[in-house]
Amino acid sequence: MIENLGIQIYTLRNEMTDEESVREGFRKIKEIGYNHIQPASMCNLTPEKFASLAKEAGLTAAKCGTISAWSQILGDPEALLATHTAIGAKNIGIGYMPPEWRDCPENITKFIAKANEFAEYAASKGFTVGYHNHSFEFRKIGGVRLMDRLVNELDESFNFILDTYWVQHGGGDVRYWIKKLAGRIEVLHLKDMEMEDTQTFCEVGNGNLNFEGIMEEADKAGIKTYVVEQDTCKGDPFESIRMSYEYITKNFK
Repeated sequence: MIENLGIQIYTLRNEMTDEESVREGFRKIKEIGYNHIQPASMCNLTPEKFASLAKEAGLTAAKCGTISAWSQILGDPEALLATHTAIGAKNIGIGYMPPEWRDCPENITKFIAKANEFAEYAASKGFTVGYHNHSFEFRKIGGVRLMDRLVNELDESFNFILDTYWVQHGGGDVRYWIKKLAGRIEVLHLKDMEMEDTQTFCEVGNGNLNFEGIMEEADKAGIKTYVVEQDTCKGDPFESIRMSYEYITKNFK
C-alpha cells in the first residue's frame, strides 16, 4: 500500500531555521524512519544547501514534491522551477488559493486560468503541478462548491495533494474525495483531527478520522505516496512525527 512515506517540513518550521538546525532536523527525521520530505520552504537556506543537507541525511524530495506559494508562481516562475531542479522535486504543489482570488466567481475563474497557464509552462520544462486543499474549498461561492470548480476546470494534467484533515474540516467525506479523485492524487496528506473546544490537529491515529477506512480507499485509488503533516503540535514536533510514523507503519503496509 505505502511505497513512499514522507514528512511535510512545515511541521518542523520552528525547529529548522538555519544550517545547523536543518542538519540536525534531517538527522532526526531519518532516525525516526522517514526517507522522504516535502518542503514548504528552504528553511532560510539556498536550495543547493538544503538539497545537500537532505542528501547527507539520506532524504529526498523526489517522490513528495513541494508545497509552494502562489506568489512565487506569479512572481518568478523560472526561479521556482530552478529551486525544484536543485532539490530534485518534479511536482510543484500550490499551497492554497489566496483570499483575494476566491472572493467571487470571476476571480476564481482568473485563478484557474493562471494556474492552467503555469501548469502548461511547467509541463514544457518537465514538471507537474498539483493543488493542495484546505477547508475553504468546500464553501459554495456563487452557488458552486469551489472544490468542484477546481476538479472540473483545472487542466486534466493537474494533480491533487489531498489533505485529510482539511477535507473533514470543510464538512467533506475523505473517502468520497479520494474515490472521486482516483488517478489524480499525487500525494495524500495524512493529518488527524481531535475535538477540544473546536477541531484541532493531533498525531495520526490519535484523533477521530477513520484512517482504517481512509487507507483502504487510498489503496483502491492506487495512491503510493503519503506525507505526514501536523500544522501545530502541543509538544515536541519530532515526537509528534515519530508517533504518527509508528502508527502508520504498524497499521498500514
